[in-house]
Amino acid sequence: MRIGADYRGGGYCEFTVWAPRAEQVALRLRAPAERTVAMKRDSRGYWKAAAADVPPGTRYAYRLDDLRERPDPASSFQPEGVHGPSQVVDHAAFVWEDGAWQGVPLEEMIMYEIHVGTFTPEGTFESAISRLGELGELGISAVELMPVAQFPGGRNWGYDGTYPFAVQNSYGGHEGLKRFVNECHRRGIAVILDVVYNHLGPEGNYLWDFGPYFTEKYRTPWGSALNFDDAYSNEVRNFFIENALSWFREYRVDALRIDAIHGITDMSAKPFLQELAEKTAEFSSSAGRKFYLIAESDLNDARVIRPAEAGGYGLDAQWNDDFHHSVHTLLTGEREGYYLDFGSAGRLAKCLREGFVYSGEYSEYRKRNHGNSSKDRPADQFIVFSQNHDQVGNRMLGERLSGLVSFEGCKLAAGAVLFSPYIPLLFMGEEYGEEAPFLYFVSHTDPALIDGVRNGRRQEFKAFAWKGELPDPQSEETFFRSKLAWENRGIGRHKVVCDFYRRLIAIRRSEAALAHPDRLGLEVKGFEDDKVLTMRRRKKESHVSCVLNFGGAVWNGGAFLPGGTWRKLLDSADARWGGPGSLVPEKVSGGAGVAVRGRSFVLFREEVDGK
Repeated sequence: MRIGADYRGGGYCEFTVWAPRAEQVALRLRAPAERTVAMKRDSRGYWKAAAADVPPGTRYAYRLDDLRERPDPASSFQPEGVHGPSQVVDHAAFVWEDGAWQGVPLEEMIMYEIHVGTFTPEGTFESAISRLGELGELGISAVELMPVAQFPGGRNWGYDGTYPFAVQNSYGGHEGLKRFVNECHRRGIAVILDVVYNHLGPEGNYLWDFGPYFTEKYRTPWGSALNFDDAYSNEVRNFFIENALSWFREYRVDALRIDAIHGITDMSAKPFLQELAEKTAEFSSSAGRKFYLIAESDLNDARVIRPAEAGGYGLDAQWNDDFHHSVHTLLTGEREGYYLDFGSAGRLAKCLREGFVYSGEYSEYRKRNHGNSSKDRPADQFIVFSQNHDQVGNRMLGERLSGLVSFEGCKLAAGAVLFSPYIPLLFMGEEYGEEAPFLYFVSHTDPALIDGVRNGRRQEFKAFAWKGELPDPQSEETFFRSKLAWENRGIGRHKVVCDFYRRLIAIRRSEAALAHPDRLGLEVKGFEDDKVLTMRRRKKESHVSCVLNFGGAVWNGGAFLPGGTWRKLLDSADARWGGPGSLVPEKVSGGAGVAVRGRSFVLFREEVDGK
């Protein structure tokens, strides 16, 4: 069922809204001329009306039982924010220039996560377009946008959105997002959009007035759960499935990253996520190209990414927090909160071999067994990172890795991500060692809600031993402190780091053993006392070996390289990369020992026919 304002051209528009408990619903057209149009109810509780003389740009709302007027829950644009009227949009009017675009296969993606508001000084889609050239030169093939659904005010991470179909007005709205996607595709870059189907933000959330979108059967960290399995849940599912398809259909977004699916409680025989995957597959088939669904999940449940015929939900991939936690704890030594369960070379080695670190073992942090095995899932279903908006922004002071570990440690983290057998994701600014924090920020108008956000953040950090003053989420200064300092990208050590990332990505793309996520030709060994991992990857004639030394001392690795001649492709300790100098010769014979500096990695390629 299509919902919202469906503009058909020539000033003719059809409106559909779900309000099953309302006795009367009227369409209120506010501009260019005010008038009221009666709506008719069907058997499922959808109210419909059609009207002429409704040009694009017309503002409208729904009047419910002659008691209150509310914006359209499926609004495509909220020009005056979450409390103002909705606006009719002609999605067919945009002139796309990506007709030949067939997408980037998931397994070939090198992802780059951005927050539109802090990515550039202007904080708009238009200004973000100006940076795409630099991302292309870096080797990025997929940009992931944090949520852009309309949220209160002009400062927010996006997870407080209350209009899932409307693109944030301060970012540039629907036109701005389309121009951004169009330009990305013209440059060969896919677009992934973060969507939130586990809750809506509190301010401007008027779904309660329309129908039973929420259920009291379950509670979430954000309050009542969205109704995916109670009475009336068919139409709630339709709302969010239509939302997903609208991003593919109207905006040509290539993939959706579904936020925190562990916050979706659904006990139905066919879960919402499985139905969403089926509808996405149907849309992909009709469109002639593949659209992807990526989960964020802390469940360590491989059913999320197993196909439906094998008892799974059928999502294409998921973020793997276990990889981040393994790398982060080895580098920082932090063991508070959820980091308690990590911190050993063996944990990272298992992650590289299997995907999940916790596959049914006892978790000290959770005080229970956690997860199930993901050994049967292919490597291209896991996305790994050393930083992202959550792992940086959910620290009290928003420190990036560059503020927590040494320069050498940052390079080591980059190598662990980009030479892993999984799909890599970078967080904006990481590629040049951005030092500005990424803090949590909002711009609510309700004083009680603002106090609630402040208190909630304080409670979140009790499990950690972090010191300092919590930056005020409501303060404009907190937002401005989080903006990238792009001017640093080309100077000093920042330039060295940027060149380093560019080299890592180039090697990953050019070496067959590294170019595709694959665990079939993988061998990993952990040396616990030394905090060292050795990793070998093979693909046909391409054979590479890597030493990752998370310890502080030089590691004399003995004969870890098999027979043959090995050429050094890259040593992060090399003076060229701002390091103390490599201890490894340009060529090493198999069986010979190597000395790898602490907090560094070395990558070797086996020579074939002298090459």
